[in-house]
Amino acid sequence: MTIRHHPSEVVLADLAAGTLDSGSALVVATHVSFCVICRRGLRRFEALGGALLDELEPTPLKSDTRESVFARLEDQGRVDAVDASPAEGLPAPLAGHKLGRWRWIGRGVYWRSVDLAPPGETRVFMLKADPGIRLPHHRHQDREWTCVLQGAFTHAGGTYAAGDFDEADESVEHHPSVGLGKACVCLVAMRGGIELQSFVGRLLQPLVRL
Repeated sequence: MTIRHHPSEVVLADLAAGTLDSGSALVVATHVSFCVICRRGLRRFEALGGALLDELEPTPLKSDTRESVFARLEDQGRVDAVDASPAEGLPAPLAGHKLGRWRWIGRGVYWRSVDLAPPGETRVFMLKADPGIRLPHHRHQDREWTCVLQGAFTHAGGTYAAGDFDEADESVEHHPSVGLGKACVCLVAMRGGIELQSFVGRLLQPLVRL
Protein backbone atom coordinates (compact mmCIF):
# COMPACT_ATOMS: atom_id res chain seq x y z
CA MET A 1 0.00 0.00 0.00
CA THR A 2 1.47 3.35 -1.10
CA ILE A 3 0.00 6.28 0.82
CA ARG A 4 0.44 9.72 -0.75
CA HIS A 5 -1.99 11.93 1.16
CA HIS A 6 -1.63 12.53 4.91
CA PRO A 7 -3.21 14.73 7.60
CA SER A 8 -1.33 17.92 8.41
CA GLU A 9 1.13 18.02 11.30
CA VAL A 10 -1.33 20.23 13.16
CA VAL A 11 -3.95 17.47 12.95
CA LEU A 12 -1.47 14.82 14.14
CA ALA A 13 -0.42 17.06 17.03
CA ASP A 14 -4.07 17.54 18.02
CA LEU A 15 -4.60 13.76 17.93
CA ALA A 16 -1.56 13.23 20.17
CA ALA A 17 -2.78 15.93 22.58
CA GLY A 18 -6.28 14.44 22.74
CA THR A 19 -7.90 17.70 21.62
CA LEU A 20 -9.78 16.30 18.61
CA ASP A 21 -13.45 15.43 19.03
CA SER A 22 -14.17 11.69 19.01
CA GLY A 23 -15.46 11.60 15.41
CA SER A 24 -12.49 13.44 13.93
CA ALA A 25 -10.06 11.42 16.06
CA LEU A 26 -11.56 8.16 14.80
CA VAL A 27 -10.96 9.02 11.14
CA VAL A 28 -7.42 10.32 11.75
CA ALA A 29 -6.59 7.24 13.86
CA THR A 30 -7.87 5.02 11.05
CA HIS A 31 -5.45 6.67 8.62
CA VAL A 32 -2.63 6.31 11.17
CA SER A 33 -3.40 2.58 11.44
CA PHE A 34 -2.52 2.29 7.72
CA CYS A 35 0.37 4.75 7.58
CA VAL A 36 3.89 4.12 8.90
CA ILE A 37 4.91 7.74 8.28
CA CYS A 38 2.07 9.15 10.40
CA ARG A 39 2.59 6.58 13.15
CA ARG A 40 6.16 7.84 13.48
CA GLY A 41 4.95 11.44 13.46
CA LEU A 42 2.33 10.68 16.11
CA ARG A 43 4.94 9.04 18.35
CA ARG A 44 7.14 12.14 18.05
CA PHE A 45 4.28 14.40 19.14
CA GLU A 46 3.39 12.04 22.00
CA ALA A 47 7.02 12.03 23.15
CA LEU A 48 7.10 15.81 23.01
CA GLY A 49 3.91 15.99 25.06
CA GLY A 50 5.39 13.59 27.61
CA ALA A 51 8.54 15.70 27.90
CA LEU A 52 6.47 18.81 28.51
CA LEU A 53 4.47 17.02 31.22
CA ASP A 54 7.72 16.02 32.94
CA GLU A 55 8.55 19.69 33.36
CA LEU A 56 5.30 20.51 35.16
CA GLU A 57 5.11 20.70 38.93
CA PRO A 58 3.21 17.73 40.44
CA THR A 59 -0.33 18.41 41.62
CA PRO A 60 -1.98 16.34 44.39
CA LEU A 61 -4.85 14.17 43.16
CA LYS A 62 -8.31 14.18 44.66
CA SER A 63 -9.17 11.25 46.90
CA ASP A 64 -11.62 9.72 44.37
CA THR A 65 -9.41 10.13 41.28
CA ARG A 66 -8.29 6.50 41.11
CA GLU A 67 -11.85 5.12 41.29
CA SER A 68 -13.06 7.65 38.72
CA VAL A 69 -10.34 6.74 36.21
CA PHE A 70 -10.96 2.99 36.52
CA ALA A 71 -14.72 3.51 36.14
CA ARG A 72 -14.17 5.44 32.89
CA LEU A 73 -11.82 2.74 31.57
CA GLU A 74 -14.41 0.07 32.36
CA ASP A 75 -17.11 2.01 30.46
CA GLN A 76 -14.84 2.44 27.43
CA GLY A 77 -14.09 -1.28 27.45
CA ARG A 78 -17.72 -2.25 26.89
CA VAL A 79 -18.36 -3.16 23.25
CA ASP A 80 -21.81 -3.12 21.69
CA ALA A 81 -22.81 -5.71 19.11
CA VAL A 82 -21.84 -4.50 15.65
CA ASP A 83 -23.22 -5.23 12.22
CA ALA A 84 -19.76 -6.20 11.05
CA SER A 85 -17.33 -9.08 11.34
CA PRO A 86 -13.55 -9.41 11.17
CA ALA A 87 -14.07 -10.87 7.70
CA GLU A 88 -14.98 -7.38 6.50
CA GLY A 89 -11.38 -6.33 6.99
CA LEU A 90 -12.25 -3.18 8.92
CA PRO A 91 -9.32 -1.31 10.50
CA ALA A 92 -8.67 -1.67 14.23
CA PRO A 93 -9.89 1.83 15.27
CA LEU A 94 -13.42 0.85 14.16
CA ALA A 95 -13.52 -2.13 16.52
CA GLY A 96 -16.21 -1.64 19.14
CA HIS A 97 -18.15 0.97 17.17
CA LYS A 98 -21.69 -0.01 16.29
CA LEU A 99 -22.13 0.07 12.52
CA GLY A 100 -25.44 0.39 10.71
CA ARG A 101 -26.42 -1.57 7.62
CA TRP A 102 -25.55 -0.31 4.17
CA ARG A 103 -28.35 1.87 2.80
CA TRP A 104 -28.83 2.96 -0.80
CA ILE A 105 -28.76 6.78 -1.17
CA GLY A 106 -28.35 7.17 -4.94
CA ARG A 107 -27.29 5.37 -8.10
CA GLY A 108 -24.37 3.17 -7.12
CA VAL A 109 -23.85 4.98 -3.78
CA TYR A 110 -24.44 3.54 -0.29
CA TRP A 111 -24.22 4.96 3.24
CA ARG A 112 -23.57 3.29 6.59
CA SER A 113 -23.78 4.89 10.03
CA VAL A 114 -20.97 4.71 12.59
CA ASP A 115 -22.18 5.32 16.13
CA LEU A 116 -20.13 7.37 18.55
CA ALA A 117 -20.57 7.44 22.32
CA PRO A 118 -21.28 10.09 23.20
CA PRO A 119 -22.39 11.60 19.87
CA GLY A 120 -20.95 15.00 19.04
CA GLU A 121 -21.03 17.78 16.51
CA THR A 122 -18.95 15.74 14.06
CA ARG A 123 -20.87 12.95 12.32
CA VAL A 124 -19.04 9.82 11.22
CA PHE A 125 -20.23 7.42 8.54
CA MET A 126 -18.99 5.09 5.84
CA LEU A 127 -19.64 5.79 2.18
CA LYS A 128 -19.39 3.23 -0.62
CA ALA A 129 -19.56 3.97 -4.36
CA ASP A 130 -19.52 1.46 -7.20
CA PRO A 131 -16.67 1.43 -9.74
CA GLY A 132 -16.92 4.20 -12.33
CA ILE A 133 -19.51 6.23 -10.40
CA ARG A 134 -19.20 10.01 -10.52
CA LEU A 135 -20.46 11.55 -7.29
CA PRO A 136 -22.53 14.77 -7.41
CA HIS A 137 -20.72 18.10 -7.62
CA HIS A 138 -20.89 19.53 -4.10
CA ARG A 139 -19.30 21.79 -1.53
CA HIS A 140 -19.24 21.68 2.25
CA GLN A 141 -20.70 24.00 4.85
CA ASP A 142 -17.89 23.11 7.25
CA ARG A 143 -15.20 20.43 7.47
CA GLU A 144 -14.96 16.96 5.94
CA TRP A 145 -12.13 14.53 6.69
CA THR A 146 -12.00 11.27 4.72
CA CYS A 147 -9.90 8.13 4.99
CA VAL A 148 -10.10 5.71 2.07
CA LEU A 149 -10.52 2.11 3.20
CA GLN A 150 -10.77 0.43 -0.21
CA GLY A 151 -10.59 1.38 -3.88
CA ALA A 152 -9.87 4.94 -5.00
CA PHE A 153 -11.49 8.21 -6.01
CA THR A 154 -10.20 11.21 -7.94
CA HIS A 155 -11.04 14.92 -7.80
CA ALA A 156 -9.22 18.16 -8.51
CA GLY A 157 -6.91 17.56 -5.54
CA GLY A 158 -5.58 14.29 -6.95
CA THR A 159 -6.22 10.57 -6.65
CA TYR A 160 -6.90 9.11 -3.20
CA ALA A 161 -6.42 5.37 -2.75
CA ALA A 162 -6.60 2.98 0.21
CA GLY A 163 -5.08 4.58 3.32
CA ASP A 164 -5.04 8.12 1.92
CA PHE A 165 -6.45 11.01 3.97
CA ASP A 166 -8.38 13.92 2.41
CA GLU A 167 -9.01 17.20 4.24
CA ALA A 168 -11.71 19.50 2.88
CA ASP A 169 -13.54 22.56 4.20
CA GLU A 170 -16.07 25.13 3.03
CA SER A 171 -13.58 26.57 0.52
CA VAL A 172 -13.44 23.31 -1.46
CA GLU A 173 -15.82 22.11 -4.17
CA HIS A 174 -15.73 18.39 -4.99
CA HIS A 175 -16.82 16.39 -8.02
CA PRO A 176 -15.20 13.02 -7.20
CA SER A 177 -15.17 10.04 -9.54
CA VAL A 178 -14.51 6.46 -8.49
CA GLY A 179 -11.88 4.37 -10.24
CA LEU A 180 -12.74 1.33 -12.30
CA GLY A 181 -12.40 -2.22 -11.08
CA LYS A 182 -13.24 -1.89 -7.39
CA ALA A 183 -15.84 -0.15 -5.26
CA CYS A 184 -14.53 2.76 -3.20
CA VAL A 185 -15.23 2.61 0.54
CA CYS A 186 -14.42 5.59 2.75
CA LEU A 187 -14.71 6.54 6.41
CA VAL A 188 -15.88 10.15 6.71
CA ALA A 189 -16.02 12.67 9.56
CA MET A 190 -18.23 15.62 8.63
CA ARG A 191 -19.24 18.82 10.37
CA GLY A 192 -22.05 20.82 8.80
CA GLY A 193 -23.84 19.67 5.67
CA ILE A 194 -23.17 19.55 1.95
CA GLU A 195 -24.54 21.75 -0.81
CA LEU A 196 -25.17 20.09 -4.18
CA GLN A 197 -24.12 22.45 -6.96
CA SER A 198 -25.90 21.20 -10.09
CA PHE A 199 -29.49 22.13 -10.95
CA VAL A 200 -30.67 18.54 -10.47
CA GLY A 201 -28.64 18.29 -7.29
CA ARG A 202 -30.34 21.34 -5.82
CA LEU A 203 -33.70 19.77 -6.58
CA LEU A 204 -32.61 16.61 -4.72
CA GLN A 205 -30.95 18.47 -1.84
CA PRO A 206 -33.91 18.02 0.57
CA LEU A 207 -33.49 14.22 0.18
CA VAL A 208 -29.80 14.20 1.07
CA ARG A 209 -29.11 13.55 4.75
CA LEU A 210 -25.35 13.08 4.91
